[in-house]
Amino acid sequence: MQLNAKMIGGGIAAAVATGVGYLLLSQGEKADSFRTVSREGAFSIRDYPTLWVAETVIEGMRESAVALGLGKLAGYLFGRSGGSRLTSPVLADGDEDGRGWRTRLVMPARIHPETLEPEEGVSLRALPPRRIAAVRFSGDNDDRALGSHEADLRRWMKAQGLRAAGPAEHAFYNSPLTPPALRRSEVLIPLAA
Repeated sequence: MQLNAKMIGGGIAAAVATGVGYLLLSQGEKADSFRTVSREGAFSIRDYPTLWVAETVIEGMRESAVALGLGKLAGYLFGRSGGSRLTSPVLADGDEDGRGWRTRLVMPARIHPETLEPEEGVSLRALPPRRIAAVRFSGDNDDRALGSHEADLRRWMKAQGLRAAGPAEHAFYNSPLTPPALRRSEVLIPLAA
């Protein structure tokens, strides 16, 4: 009986240590500066300042297109900024023609976009200040989960009398290798003035 208790205790300790390790390893440099206007549970309204982003568009299914886009952006930023750490969140949304996915990395404040050389397939641009409705969640961030949380956010927005000013975006804060229970993801919808 004591052996089983020790094994269970050891298993719990190993699980906690693994979770803490994943949290520490998956924490990139935070780049999402915003001001929370209001919060209700997992839902919030935020004001974002102008953000400089590096972005690329990859055709295909969301998960593979975003992964390829992130790889392209990471290679670009690592090569151009002296090995800078990735920023979080990684932003993703459908491109204008509906055939691919745009992946964006918010530039850290210490990297000035005008000092980076352009690369084919990567653009640098400023996102204007904007107000966003957001829902934060942990767990799976597959297409089904993102669709479900987007529907929840749109219902909450309707109840608040808020109107969308554009399509939904997805924000991913952790590596895909992070266990789902430890992942932080968000659905963001820009709001009409």
